[in-house]
Amino acid sequence: MTVVALLSVAPVIEGSMAEEVARAVDALEEYDVGYETNPMGTVIEADSIDELFAAAQAAHEAVDGDRVSTVLKIDDKRDRETAASEKVEAVEEALGRFPSSDRE
Repeated sequence: MTVVALLSVAPVIEGSMAEEVARAVDALEEYDVGYETNPMGTVIEADSIDELFAAAQAAHEAVDGDRVSTVLKIDDKRDRETAASEKVEAVEEALGRFPSSDRE
């Protein structure tokens, strides 16, 4: 089974959150997950839902602050193996081009 998720972890603070977000992303290194960070969160791929939840919890706990906001959106496709890259490729195929305004 492959589980794909979008994780967003951030302290509720004024100013830059970059250092705290970096802590959350770094915490993922302790788990058997693949991940890629983008401007709105981090896409995570795991072989099991347990590993995904453990990694998300570690990322949440790595952020220091009086208040931390975490959003986790999960796609748990149970009938076949899948990858996050396949989702992007399907959109590319439907569009007939790369799904970005930056076409370089």
